Amino acid sequence: MSISIHITDDLYQQAKVQSKAELRTIPSQIEFWARVGRAALDNPDLPIEFIRDTLVALDEENSAFEFVIN
Repeated sequence: MSISIHITDDLYQQAKVQSKAELRTIPSQIEFWARVGRAALDNPDLPIEFIRDTLVALDEENSAFEFVIN
């Protein structure tokens, strides 16, 4: 389900830049930031880098790969 929300132009521009660097869409980048923030608030004892890397690894694990053997 998609829902429209209003965000600041500054946040949009930051997400636009970061989404290109991380090969995500702008909405996916903002969603990722929200997931990292929520996990950080739920686990204040964990380093933010650990949380970020764990979420990236989980996303990669869920991605389908197609192997071609010649």
